[in-house]
Amino acid sequence: MNETQNDTFNSKYLCRLLMRYRKSILIVLVVAALLAIFFSSPWFITPLYKSSVILYPTSSNSISKVLISTTFKADKDILEFGETEQTEQMLQVLNSDRIRNIIIERHNLMDHYGIKPTQKYPVTKLNKLYDKRIKFRKTEYNAVKISVMDADPELAARIANDISDLYDSTMNAMQKEVAIKAFELVEAEYNSLCAEMAALEDSLNVLRSHGVFDYESQVEMLSQQLAVELGKGNNQGVKNIQNQLDILAKYGGAYYAISEKLDHERLQLSLVKTKYEEAKVDATQEIPHKFVVNTASPAEQKDFPKRILIVFLTVFATFLIMFMLLGLFDRYGSFFHEEANGGQNKAQKKTEDR
Repeated sequence: MNETQNDTFNSKYLCRLLMRYRKSILIVLVVAALLAIFFSSPWFITPLYKSSVILYPTSSNSISKVLISTTFKADKDILEFGETEQTEQMLQVLNSDRIRNIIIERHNLMDHYGIKPTQKYPVTKLNKLYDKRIKFRKTEYNAVKISVMDADPELAARIANDISDLYDSTMNAMQKEVAIKAFELVEAEYNSLCAEMAALEDSLNVLRSHGVFDYESQVEMLSQQLAVELGKGNNQGVKNIQNQLDILAKYGGAYYAISEKLDHERLQLSLVKTKYEEAKVDATQEIPHKFVVNTASPAEQKDFPKRILIVFLTVFATFLIMFMLLGLFDRYGSFFHEEANGGQNKAQKKTEDR
């Protein structure tokens, strides 16, 4: 028998088998469908409702670098959507224990999920159920989708929106832990420079009280006047000018050194002041770190279980199993029956021979 004939034979055999046991198959499938409907009902499986939030991360996390700094060349605008790196960072933050613990405490999820603190491993069971009901994933468009499933559709929506809101506060809190310390260091340096410059200004004021205002200009001008007075033979004028030159000689070096140092400190203060202003903004101001595309709202229809799919898979699996068993029984049942009859006949023959 060739392959085509064998296939035809098998097809005919299967159709004949199906027609022969059609009533039994139909009864079993109906029973299986009814059982699937019954066991997928709310009495056995708690229906869950799904709410989702879709959001994008921002391209930059520092407002001072983007909006204030004149030395930092930002290649991304603060209003641009983040790329793969920012999306991966967002997923890590959303999965953090900081957000998890706040959500669990705020919505009393241990009690809501029916987990008793006195039972064995309550925290482990709570975390597993949290990971099962609350999921985060990156979409094909590089956004992040927050999906929450719960028996209460309004609670599912609140949790999803709360997680979205907590992303900003968590990012700001994490960044401020570093930004505040950085600001304290820059502020200390800034205040130190201001105090040092104030001391230098006080020293210059003391020198100015002695008549030293601009060492180089005063020396040049007094030298010219001294030459004029000497030419006139004005001894009193020469004496007065010489006294002033003596004062400049006494305090001029200190005035020049202090002036040079003060100019250097002004330059340093200008640089530190820029850092101070940037660090102050990072330490005191907060900015959004996300763009919300869709907010969560209470679902009207349950997302789990999908009873139609459960019934279909149950009926289909039952049909396959039953069909296979009927085929085996039809093919080998008669063989075993003949073997049993043959054995009985042989035993009867032996008895008659005796």
